[in-house]
Amino acid sequence: MEHQINEEIRDKEVRLIGDDGEQLGIMSSRDAQALADQKGMDLVKIAPQAQPPVCKIMDYGKFRFEQAKREKEARRNQHVVEIKEIRLTPNIDVGDLNVKVGRATRFLQDGNKVKVTVRFRGREVTHSSLGRDLLQRFAEICKEYGTVEKPSKLEGRQMIMFMAPLKEAAKDAKDKASGESKEK
Repeated sequence: MEHQINEEIRDKEVRLIGDDGEQLGIMSSRDAQALADQKGMDLVKIAPQAQPPVCKIMDYGKFRFEQAKREKEARRNQHVVEIKEIRLTPNIDVGDLNVKVGRATRFLQDGNKVKVTVRFRGREVTHSSLGRDLLQRFAEICKEYGTVEKPSKLEGRQMIMFMAPLKEAAKDAKDKASGESKEK
C-alpha cells in the first residue's frame, strides 16, 4: 500500500498527528506540511478514507524500512505446504511398503501433504480392489501422523489418495524447526 507523502497530499484540511503520536488537531494541509518541514520530517497520509484524512509527521524512509523488515520476517516464518508423492504398486513387498510408510510419515511430520499413488501395469488394473486395500492399509499405518484428505479414487491406470498432516504433528514439527533455527 503506497502512501501519499508531502506535496502529493492535495486535501484542503487534514487531521494531524505529531511525530510523538500526539493529536495536533485539524488544520490545512499547507500548515501541516510546514510543521513537518520545520521538524525535518515527512507528512504522510495514513488514513485517506477518513473525514478529514488523517496525516502523520514521520520519517518516511525509516517507516518503509521497518515495514519491509516486518514483511520479510513474516515471510520467513511462513511454512509453505508442499505435496509430496509416494508411488506404490499393487504387489509391493512388506519391506518396501515399510520404507514408503517411513518416508510418508516423515513428510507428514514436516507438515506436508502426501499424495499416495498406486500404479497398475498391464492387467493389474482389473484387480483395482487390491490397490484400494493397499491404500487403506497404508492410511491405517500412517493414521497417527496424518488423516485421509481425499479417499482413494481410480483415475485411468492409477489410484490416488491424498493425506494431510494432523494439526498436532504439524505444530510439533514447526516448533522443532523454529528451535533448530534459533540454535544456529
